[in-house]
Amino acid sequence: MKIAIVSPYPPSKGTLNEYAFHLINHMKNKSEVEEIFILTDKLPDGQTYEDVKVHPKIKLVESWDFNAWTNPFSIIKTIRKIKPDVVFFNIQFLSFGDKKIPAALGLLTPMLLKLTRIPSVVLLHNIMETVDLDSAGITKNRLLSSIYKSIGTILTKFVLSADMVTVTIAKYVRILEQKYQSNNVALVPHGSFELPPIPDFEKQKDQLKIMTFGKFGTYKKVEGMIEAVAQVREKLDKEIGIVIAGTDNPNVKGYLNNVKKQYAHIPDIEFTGYVEEEDVPRLFNDATAVLFDYTSTTGSSGVLHQAGSYGKAAIIPKIGDLKELVEEEGYVGEYFEPGDVDGMAKAVERLITDDGHRNKLSKSNYVAAAGLPLAEIADWYLLHFKSLIEAKNT
Repeated sequence: MKIAIVSPYPPSKGTLNEYAFHLINHMKNKSEVEEIFILTDKLPDGQTYEDVKVHPKIKLVESWDFNAWTNPFSIIKTIRKIKPDVVFFNIQFLSFGDKKIPAALGLLTPMLLKLTRIPSVVLLHNIMETVDLDSAGITKNRLLSSIYKSIGTILTKFVLSADMVTVTIAKYVRILEQKYQSNNVALVPHGSFELPPIPDFEKQKDQLKIMTFGKFGTYKKVEGMIEAVAQVREKLDKEIGIVIAGTDNPNVKGYLNNVKKQYAHIPDIEFTGYVEEEDVPRLFNDATAVLFDYTSTTGSSGVLHQAGSYGKAAIIPKIGDLKELVEEEGYVGEYFEPGDVDGMAKAVERLITDDGHRNKLSKSNYVAAAGLPLAEIADWYLLHFKSLIEAKNT
């Protein structure tokens, strides 16, 4: 089976690059996979994929450019040249650009691919119907929000022209089937990237650390976390580190620098910047708990699955998709109302002071992660690919 995968891939810092890295890492080991062509975005000047060490089955092809209007045509041109058995898109609504027109044009690619008669599968990590455009940093204007939602409906129809569309949350399946009358949508869980050995849950770290991970400034914030941990430090007179791992959301450049200035008076805050793949295990292993200071969500949380993989307790806001994911996949956490700093502080305090409770949550999250490893998710996709290829050849 020759597979073409359209997705950002490290060292590209595009959204979903890590998911692609781990999914492909498992696919490449399957006997039925002959070659994997990763159709990825072009790197900034001075950077190249040539030095990236990949498996002999994997070939990296720079075939599109973030925010380029011509992406659908350059991707289709590359696919025609490669002639794969199946094409897999690992995307969300802003995968091809953070500017409206190129982002929208990129989503036309699955529809244009129909002209090649090559089977296609789209993993759509979010859907417009559940995205809060204000929180996501797209628009605060109600009229524009209505227009964007209408455009999103049209673009979703284009994406649904693929032979199969998979989503990671059951709610998304229901929405797509009911609103769009689609019969080609399937639920495929997100899965856990890697499953390290069972942690020593009883072992105490030298320093307590509360960590958050992501691209910040829109619906993912850090101010509340900083203030909540500062409250707990003062109340308990304990040293509790704050680790903010990640970068600005592209829509809010300069956000973290402003946070640094705003909270310069609070000690022991570590801003890691972009986290390379090899540094991820250390960050999670050093953390006492992982906090999600979200005001809304745009889909399944890869960070939650990573937290589970490393056996970490989670501090989670009570919001729609995230809460549904937690309950569906067996994850647990200490909850707080979105934006409630005092509630967040109480959640942090309980996990800091109650080792037994924290360990119980950590073990439950590890078990949840172990139940859906990405290695099995890769098998699910390969079965879908095989069915589509066989259907085409009959």
